[in-house]
Amino acid sequence: MAGSGLLPSCNIFRLSKSESIYDAKGLPTVVLGKTGVPFPRILSGLGSRFCHIDNDEEAQRLLHYLLDQGLYYWDTAWAYDNTLGLPPGKKQNPRLIASEDRLGQVVEVRRKEIFLSTKVTSRDPSEAMRQLETSLKRLRTDHVDQLMIHDVTTLADVDKLSEKGNLIDLLHKLKEQGLTRFIGFSGHSAAAAMKAMIERGDFDTMLIAMNHWNAAKNPQNRVEMAIPAAKEKGMGVILMKVVRPRETIKHLKASDLVRYALSLKGPDVILLGLDSIEVVDSNLEILRNFKPMDEEKMKEMAQELTPFFNHENLPWMQSGYTDGNYA
Repeated sequence: MAGSGLLPSCNIFRLSKSESIYDAKGLPTVVLGKTGVPFPRILSGLGSRFCHIDNDEEAQRLLHYLLDQGLYYWDTAWAYDNTLGLPPGKKQNPRLIASEDRLGQVVEVRRKEIFLSTKVTSRDPSEAMRQLETSLKRLRTDHVDQLMIHDVTTLADVDKLSEKGNLIDLLHKLKEQGLTRFIGFSGHSAAAAMKAMIERGDFDTMLIAMNHWNAAKNPQNRVEMAIPAAKEKGMGVILMKVVRPRETIKHLKASDLVRYALSLKGPDVILLGLDSIEVVDSNLEILRNFKPMDEEKMKEMAQELTPFFNHENLPWMQSGYTDGNYA
């Protein structure tokens, strides 16, 4: 298989035999599909928002705080750094800040406490292996808990990934070899492509954008098309882009959007981008006191979200978007 030949020469690739110790600190948890691992329902997104924390010590405090509060699922990617996009209210730092580099400083001393998920971007198996090698070096570990194919876009993309020896085969091989415990993929564009990926591989999880579609131009209902297919195969479903509607619909409250997403039927957990301890505390308060929205409130929120559902002005629905932009 292309790419897998790199494995013997990479001395960083060693399967760790130690047991992980995940502690939710009393937060309510759910099991994420066939991973069998329990998680609090809000996961930590450590993409562009996190990379735009200018102060390294502040970033390290945030990471330790996450673990101390029971938030041990950490989402990162080979591609995540502070060049991807400038979040609202942030200033561009001329210094390159890579998410995995920052995480590695904490992973090195608290590895057993962290469920570590990263992603490879390249569609070339050899290059994807080099990306994984770089990720493991930056993360200062010899394995990840989950490896995802980053940003599945179209059916043509799925066809490429499905070619013999390409990334779907490669991820299954890496799982067999113990370099990752679980495998999955992410995406936020064509629902049909997400559904096709579910059918092409034996994946453990799917990371998918909150439902949005245009009934006239793009009648692909992500909730109805992709999520049930994933659940039928026992996959864990992770929802992202949950708070981003605020950029389209200014009067919506972040807390209401989080509660709305947690109340949706289908997704197991949601992934939220983080840039401060204050944001973490807000999420913790929601988790500890969460009660599902009633049907009337859900309908009201859905009506408010109509511009978002129609993907008006949504950057990740445009060509050239790179996932990780303050999401």
